[in-house]
Amino acid sequence: MTLTAAVSRYIRKYLFSQELVLTCIFLIILYQSVFHVKPIWRYLRRTKLNIQLRWQGQYNSSKVQDSNLLNSSGENDAWETKKGNAAVYAIQGRRPHMEDRFNIVYDLEHTKSSIYGIFDGHGGEFAADFVEKTLIKKMMIRLLKSSLDHSQVNISQMIMQEMLDVDDQLLKVTRSNMDISGTTAVLALVQDGTLTVANVGDSRGVLCDKAGQAVPVSFDHKPHLVQERQRIRNAGGFISFNGVWRVAGILAMSRALGDYPLKDKNLVIANPDILTFNISDLQPPFMILATDGLWDVFSNQEAVDYISERLHEPHYGAKSLVLQAYYRGSLDNISVLVVNFKDKKSASFDKQPNR
Repeated sequence: MTLTAAVSRYIRKYLFSQELVLTCIFLIILYQSVFHVKPIWRYLRRTKLNIQLRWQGQYNSSKVQDSNLLNSSGENDAWETKKGNAAVYAIQGRRPHMEDRFNIVYDLEHTKSSIYGIFDGHGGEFAADFVEKTLIKKMMIRLLKSSLDHSQVNISQMIMQEMLDVDDQLLKVTRSNMDISGTTAVLALVQDGTLTVANVGDSRGVLCDKAGQAVPVSFDHKPHLVQERQRIRNAGGFISFNGVWRVAGILAMSRALGDYPLKDKNLVIANPDILTFNISDLQPPFMILATDGLWDVFSNQEAVDYISERLHEPHYGAKSLVLQAYYRGSLDNISVLVVNFKDKKSASFDKQPNR
């Protein structure tokens, strides 16, 4: 028997045997099931984190009342909230998962304050979920305590302290569980005619002044900006271009909450920029807070012009703006929060992303 014939016979007998083929198919299925079904691992990891946080008393994981999907047609899953003079509309869009979060606290009792927040998660939804719940809750407690004690509170200093404190809490949890997620945060607080806006990352706030012009109330933290680039280099890091400028070739923003691997050497920081505005002087008809899913396809002025023509709509134009951003080709989750300073009526119907 020739060598070629012997090898051929061996292959037919052993490599193409029915038992070996079935075994290979079983191993492939097992491998795919264990290592490539991300939702299962994500669910188990989130459950573990929630149990730990509940045990420590740090995290309230209860769902918002009446929280459910408006529809479940895949890429067009959508959520909405309307409270008082603000409305949010958000869609999952073309992303496989919804990582945006938002919150509205309208006319917090005893404090004459309202809080509006938008949070855009990356690397998973845990960081955005944690920050939205924890940060808003801590700020409400601080405001209520100040009001009941009849004490003055420096709003900018309070927001700075609470954001950095929440980031510390988040990093402790994510480090111990190897969760690499992070989130942006753009937070607006209105009290006694003063608007205070804090921003970390590239979610953005824009005010419409009485002349209809866009007034930025936050500025994106991008790695290529001179100040950010220099800080990253001083920390021993670098930025590189991969579609967009990224810190260490990874993150497309220079500041965020979470992102523990990049926090160890301060390549990414959580320090917010905080700006204050006198509402009486500006007399703004409305303000927009949105994730970068909107700003990827809309300029500040375009968004202001679009809402100006639709402020009479049930969502103050937020729904129309989100859908238009989707039609323009935005590839990200899209969340838009519109605060209508002209509307003083209180109304609510609450539907938010499943938590």
